[in-house]
Amino acid sequence: MTEQATPASPLEADIETIGALMDKGPSKPPRSQWRDVWDQFRKHKGAVFGGGFLILITFTVLFGPYIWDVDPKALDIRNKNWRPIYTLLWDGEAAAGWAHPFGTDQLGRDILAQMIAGGRVSMAVGWLAMGLALVIGTAIGVIAGYFKRLDFWLMRFTDLVLSLPILPLVLLAVTLFRQPLNSNFGPEGGMFILIVSVIGLTSWMQTARIVRGDILALKEREFILAARSIGTTSGKIIRRHLLPNVISPIMVSATLGLATAIITESALSFLGVGFPSDYPTWGKLLADAVPRMQDFPERVLLPGIAISLTVLSVNYLGDGLRDALDPRIRGR
Repeated sequence: MTEQATPASPLEADIETIGALMDKGPSKPPRSQWRDVWDQFRKHKGAVFGGGFLILITFTVLFGPYIWDVDPKALDIRNKNWRPIYTLLWDGEAAAGWAHPFGTDQLGRDILAQMIAGGRVSMAVGWLAMGLALVIGTAIGVIAGYFKRLDFWLMRFTDLVLSLPILPLVLLAVTLFRQPLNSNFGPEGGMFILIVSVIGLTSWMQTARIVRGDILALKEREFILAARSIGTTSGKIIRRHLLPNVISPIMVSATLGLATAIITESALSFLGVGFPSDYPTWGKLLADAVPRMQDFPERVLLPGIAISLTVLSVNYLGDGLRDALDPRIRGR
């Protein structure tokens, strides 16, 4: 005769049910938000390529002169108009071409050294001008979005600057302020300060409009209203709550601003209103190569490819950062 199981009492059944429903804690540590951002970013192949190429070109122009220590301004008339090393392979003269892998120009200057030095100048102008535009645009966007009484005047001023023809304005500023700055800081330092300032002061409007739109939406959220209700000052609300939540559009604007600054500097140098003639930049190299383009097409291709790939990589990087930093579209 088999023994029947004694049914559990209602109290024991309730205890078992409660135990089964109790939270036993996470089985693994919670994921970091930045880990999610990185996982989303690396899915964007173009953004990974863009970030990698931007890091590569930045390290190349920073440390390239220590590896290829040829003076980019040194003249060597006896070795002028050398072709790049890949064109000498067909003639069996590649051994001689290693002295100037990218060839020399009409004055005997080494083109590889000029490319490295020109990239250092172009990237420095791009980074500094982008930083200046970012600071101005973020400040105006935050102030216009948070303080209603200043919104109208700041946005009308932004619309006014947007309506101005930027390239003629830049050319006018260079013409007016070139001589005073050159006399105070030298021809190279003065032109560097002038170009960075002009590009930065004419490139902040898009950032201001984007940041203003995000601030208008954020300042009506519950956590901002709660901060106001406990007496938090406007400055602390902006620093602790608003600015961290607009990092995503600011970073995207930064990448796009870097590309715009590099293109603008190259355009100014190409038009002959940028740095002095003996000061290499990618735009200046491109301008100097145009008259001899039919005989030496590589002199146009090398700086043109450098500018195009740098700008393309920055645009891809901005696209990937936008997707990774925006939680509304992360994971699509």
